[in-house]
Amino acid sequence: MKYAYFDTSSGISGDMTLGALLDLGADEEVFQKKMDSLNLPVEIGIKETQRSSLRALKVDVSVQRKKHLSRKWTDIEKTIEKSLFSETVKKRAALIFKNLFKAEAKVHGTDLATAHLHEAGADDAIIDIMGTCFLAEQLDIKEFHSSPLNLGGGYVQAAHGILPVPAPAVAELLKSAPVYSAHVKEELVTPTGAAIIVSLAKGFSPFPELSYEKIGCGAGGRDFRGFPNILRVFYGDVSEHRPDKKIYQIEANIDDSNPQIIAAFLEKALKKGALDAFLTPVVMKKNRLATKLTILTESNRIDSLTALVFEETSSIGLRYFPVNRQVLKRKKVNVKVMGETISIKVAEFKGKLINIQPEFSDCKRAADKKDVPIKRIMEMAVSEFSSVNKG
Repeated sequence: MKYAYFDTSSGISGDMTLGALLDLGADEEVFQKKMDSLNLPVEIGIKETQRSSLRALKVDVSVQRKKHLSRKWTDIEKTIEKSLFSETVKKRAALIFKNLFKAEAKVHGTDLATAHLHEAGADDAIIDIMGTCFLAEQLDIKEFHSSPLNLGGGYVQAAHGILPVPAPAVAELLKSAPVYSAHVKEELVTPTGAAIIVSLAKGFSPFPELSYEKIGCGAGGRDFRGFPNILRVFYGDVSEHRPDKKIYQIEANIDDSNPQIIAAFLEKALKKGALDAFLTPVVMKKNRLATKLTILTESNRIDSLTALVFEETSSIGLRYFPVNRQVLKRKKVNVKVMGETISIKVAEFKGKLINIQPEFSDCKRAADKKDVPIKRIMEMAVSEFSSVNKG
């Protein structure tokens, strides 16, 4: 089960989304055949290109009609229902289009039944939306997340005339999403792109803590000088994506507490859910020697851990603040050493194995039982892991 994190610092559109998902490794031939099954008068081109010297995949949907159609919700609904896609794809596509129609109805003062779409309801948007939902299914994406959206600026030509950026329908769609404007005076978020991301995204956050396997890059239609018009999609296992995991550092300087009490406090803090806790010698005002207590924790444990500091130590004040951290992808592997099971922590960086660390408590238990030095058990554990995992 996979997640997709959309980096929308260059905005988002339907064709950019298709390009990014295809760039993650989805089968282009299968995609083309599935889009052909919609029997729309379109030609789809897929090619590598560059935006501000950076590579990305560009998807061009060329509509063969002389005039773009104006469609109502019932027209789109029928197209989705009679298509040969799975129920999951149909459900996602219907949600995206329904949100588009609701936004269009709101800004034009009408209702869902009578609202109609111009650009967003054309054949290319059906390909964009149905294609996005199909590719997401092919890539086994179950969770969607997004960064705040860069809207761009200026004005855009639409069927209703010259409109300010964000266009009214885009502004309506993005009411619940964090947005900003930076770098270029062009429309960066299209109605189709806005509908896709607000319909699918579970949440919006600045770049979160995550481990990812791939990055898909989808190119926008224009190449801005010095500004890569690219949608990046980070892709990996759902368990490795933690958008709500905020890390905080709690600190307190203590100069009048029994050192045994402070030492015992560390164990209690870890049992209460602290990610880490440690002590550092410091010199305070009037050259008093003291100890700085530091605790790393997630946001949901700040209250319990600060209460513990006040209850268990002599501190009468503390400070806490958010901190950034980078965590390597980790896993545990068991090996046998002299008949005993030793757990080994393995860490990877960018797909490369960089750290192998036997669990000390396992090594100590085995060393005591076999009456050999702990370091010998640790060496044997690493050697056993390396022999099993060589190549």
